[in-house]
Formats: sequence, structure tokens, C-alpha cells
Amino acid sequence: MSDDVEMTINLALFGRTQSGKSSAGNSLLGSTDFPSYLAPRSVTKSCSLGRSCRIPHFMRRGGKEVTLKLQVLDTPGYPHSSLDQQQVKQDVKEALARHFGQEGLHLALLVLRTDVPLCGEGEWASLQLMQELLGPAWKNFTAILFTHAEKLEEAQLSEKEYLHTASHPLVTLLDSVQQRYVFQNNQKIPLKEQRILTLKRIIEFVKENCYQVLYFK
Repeated sequence: MSDDVEMTINLALFGRTQSGKSSAGNSLLGSTDFPSYLAPRSVTKSCSLGRSCRIPHFMRRGGKEVTLKLQVLDTPGYPHSSLDQQQVKQDVKEALARHFGQEGLHLALLVLRTDVPLCGEGEWASLQLMQELLGPAWKNFTAILFTHAEKLEEAQLSEKEYLHTASHPLVTLLDSVQQRYVFQNNQKIPLKEQRILTLKRIIEFVKENCYQVLYFK
């Protein structure tokens, strides 16, 4: 009889249009579950759950090998280039209840581009949407996922230097979520290696939160 156990971790992606949400979701899943391509408009028009990720022997817990099963909810950009904000909000609310109403959500990832300052209306709208849907406990169940981290290397900046020179709104946001952040660089190292590094950091956030989940009605 195998001593392996399976652990399911549920994530949801939030962010403005062209922040790299769908691409980030695909990287986490190691798949192409979500449509992702360059376009002068919002690509994602409805919520979609990716569940193609299953990684045997991902970690050990309680003396046993753990197989990680990852479920990622991709959401439309907010604000959206063609959908009404209320429509997007209702779609995300229903998707959270449908997919995580019973199992719960372990972590929401606010996706931000490293090369776009946190000062525009789009970023704040995405954050406000998260706060409204996740409720008062949002700070305990949110982490920042920085995409396009390869831009740091182009600018000859380390992650620490980037955060040291961050705008006051970004510093305040990071403090609010207890410095839970991860940089995703899909060019510097092999994709498979980057994926595992990112997932391990995300699981560490979940572990620090004692594997608690948010439920939705």
C-alpha cells in the first residue's frame, strides 16, 4: 500500500487586462489551459478553471510523500475592454462559489506586471474587486504575483532593488498582504524549473496560513 497522499490547492488569479494572468496560470499548471496571446484588447471573457496539474512527490508532509493537485481559476481582466464591470464582477462571484464553495480557496493571486507602476486605475480596480469578493479576510488570503520579471534583468535590477525603489502604493500593498509575493521569470531559467520554484513559494504562503481556506456562498 502506498504512503503517498494527495493535496489539492485552489488558487484564483486577479488583475487588469494584459497583466499576464492567463499566461501565469498556464505556467503554474504546466499547460495551455487558458487562451493567452498578445492583443490590443482583453482576451479572457469568462472565468475558467484549470485543473490539469498533478505533480507526484512534490513535497513531504507528516512523513509522507505528497502529490500536489493544483486548481487555478482564471478570471477576466478588470476593468475589461468589452465587458461591463458589473457583469465581470458577477461572473467571478458565481465562479468562486461554483468551484470553491465547498472546497474553499487557499490563495488569491493579484497579478501585476513588473514594468507597469502600481498607480493606474486598472490595478486599483482589480484590488477593489478582490477585496469585495474575498471580504474582510482578503489580506490573509492574497499574494502578489509579479509577471514579466525578465524586465528586471534588462534594467539591471535585482528583486530586492526593485522592491526598494517601489512606489508607496505598492509598498503599502505588500505590507498589507504580509510581504507575500513571488516573481515569475519565464525566460531566465527553464520553464519547468521556474514553475516548481514559483509553486513552492506559493505553497509556503499556504502553509504559513495553516492551510486555511476561504469559502464562498
